[in-house]
Amino acid sequence: MNTEELYKLKPDTPDESIYIKAKERWDSIAKPIDGLGDFEDIICRIASMKGKLIPDTDKKALIIMCADNGVVCEGVTQTDQSVTAKVSELMAKNKSSVGVMTKRFGIDIIPVDIGINSDMKIDGLIDKKIKKGTGNILKEPAMTKDECLSAIQTGIDIVKELSDKGYSILATGEMGIGNTTTSTALFCTLTQTDPETITGRGAGLDDEALKNKIRVIKDSIAHHRFNRIGLNRSPEMAFEALRYLGGLDIAGLVGVYIGAALTRTPVIIDGYISAVAAFCAYSIVSETKGYMIASHAGKEKGTAKVLKILDLKAVIDADMALGEGTGAVMMFPLIDMALDLYSNATLFDDTQIESYERFDKQ
Repeated sequence: MNTEELYKLKPDTPDESIYIKAKERWDSIAKPIDGLGDFEDIICRIASMKGKLIPDTDKKALIIMCADNGVVCEGVTQTDQSVTAKVSELMAKNKSSVGVMTKRFGIDIIPVDIGINSDMKIDGLIDKKIKKGTGNILKEPAMTKDECLSAIQTGIDIVKELSDKGYSILATGEMGIGNTTTSTALFCTLTQTDPETITGRGAGLDDEALKNKIRVIKDSIAHHRFNRIGLNRSPEMAFEALRYLGGLDIAGLVGVYIGAALTRTPVIIDGYISAVAAFCAYSIVSETKGYMIASHAGKEKGTAKVLKILDLKAVIDADMALGEGTGAVMMFPLIDMALDLYSNATLFDDTQIESYERFDKQ
């Protein structure tokens, strides 16, 4: 795939008529109108994505893109790059945080080495390495044009393969020391936001280290002249910002969101990095937004800002910042419970209870 082919991608939009029918089904269930709140809308959206009034979400997977970032050498993190490889190894063995959390729920964890700075070969870690980490965005582009395209294509291909295997709903996660720096640089460029207003402490920085992180982000944006472009969120500009300031993990997730739209698969956004990748995917292929579901608000200040632009509402507000897709997978059992009610509940027509009237239609 080249950039022209990327910009021409036009996934189908969710079926609005199915959404309306799903809403009517919720109202026919013997319960108060909008009794499950935002979860009713989520189920309606999933039905419209699938084009089925009663959608299937039985087979679930979490895709975790793992990669290193050259900007770590600028002192923007508390730990060094070796942590990326170590945590990815734990993921491959289902011993990381998200692996432990999901053991009882039948969720397949799919960690992908798309750019870890290591030669390790580990069973369970899918080898899609494009190169050993990105360039240092303060001094050079994160990726070449071809490397960025390859990362996006990798994400698309993984989703298509999972769709062919019958996976019906996906979640996104990432692992890459330094990726709150790259994602903030990318988001600030796409929105022309001052890094001082949005840069967070990542996995933990003191005040001086935070000041340095903000400086590195500002200088990286300026070095690549993205501070002079004004608010221009064309697909071409979004791709260039991604390849200069993003990371292989983010680019891979951009491909996951595009692949989800192409296969009509609901995809759950995790935290800040996943959300920035979702926003970048939307900026390149706008139809992707219709297949995204927000999970949690997150501790990073930027998460809420990204979701607001995407017009998506996080239903979990727990000040989370663990990463690995841990917030996204928490949505799976919640969606299952809501879908069970939607699919199997007693209807007003099956009882002697008079149905509630929806006054907001009048």
